[in-house]
Amino acid sequence: MAPLQHPQVRGWLILLTAAVLAVAAGCARTEAGGADGARDEGKVVVACGATEEWCAAMTARFTKETGVEAEFVRLSSGETVARLQAGKANPEFDVWHGGPADGFVAAEEQGLLEPYVSPNAAVISDRYKDPEGTWTGVYVGVLGFCNNSRVLAAKKVPAPQSWEDLLAPGLGKNVGLAHPSTSGTAYTMLWSQVALHGGDTGKALDYMRRLHPNVLQYSKSGIAPAQQAARGEVGVGVIFSHDCVATQEQGFKDLTVTFPAEGTGYEVGGVALVRGAHNPTSARKYIDWALTPAAQEIGPTVKSYQVPTNPRAKVSSKSVDLGTVKLVDYDVAAAGRAKKDLTKRFDTDVAQAPKS
Repeated sequence: MAPLQHPQVRGWLILLTAAVLAVAAGCARTEAGGADGARDEGKVVVACGATEEWCAAMTARFTKETGVEAEFVRLSSGETVARLQAGKANPEFDVWHGGPADGFVAAEEQGLLEPYVSPNAAVISDRYKDPEGTWTGVYVGVLGFCNNSRVLAAKKVPAPQSWEDLLAPGLGKNVGLAHPSTSGTAYTMLWSQVALHGGDTGKALDYMRRLHPNVLQYSKSGIAPAQQAARGEVGVGVIFSHDCVATQEQGFKDLTVTFPAEGTGYEVGGVALVRGAHNPTSARKYIDWALTPAAQEIGPTVKSYQVPTNPRAKVSSKSVDLGTVKLVDYDVAAAGRAKKDLTKRFDTDVAQAPKS
């Protein structure tokens, strides 16, 4: 036993033991967290960009079907990007689910998302997903006008049928619209103007300046204009049509939906893996699940009538028929790349301008 007491031998044994333990720990981490070796606690934290009810239904069903604990925070698109950027060194979320894909592109530009090509993404149309797998579409929503027929009748203004109609003098301070720096819905509206003006951002902002006197206020959330219209605070809310339909079903029978004849924008609601996620294995499992027909059919059960991207999912009769609405050529990637600069220009040139 004497040789083992030699200090040099003892030192080598300590180093050898430490190395063995390190390898074992590494293997354990890899097994727990997947191929990237990150630890996974068997839960997933979701930044959720749709309605509170939709987010709650999605996470609850995921947990029921997989046994993986899921929790969410409801955030608008701009808020999500800001939170992801603020927590970049220590992410608070594992997955971003819901909200227009141009916000996902903006997040990708800042290195906030991790590419993941789910095996379930194969059936999703190429127009509804990023080719590198940074985000994959889970639903489609079409921008429209949510009209309070009672308010418009009192003002003797017909329900708008075009973007030009929205500029009518009779709608002064009677249009509900969110701010595009916080709301993905409002940014979809802003980029729709870019598309309608041949990619000319200057002309798009000029339209927004002309609309400015008719906007009551720029809300934080894209859903708020439907609520404003429902309460009679405005005659028209610019919003995704499915949110207006859901508000109708809350008992607001004065609401009607119209679409602009020139063409309208649309969102591809995405799902993506957050870079540096603490629970990457559970996050990938969540993404896989979100792309299934069963997951995409949950929306209508909580009055969320977006069109599913999975062609095998059933489409609600209350969802917009994409074949009957004229859509603009909406370049999601270009919209995402331009978002930071364009929303800054909107805030400076439009939102802060005085109203006559």
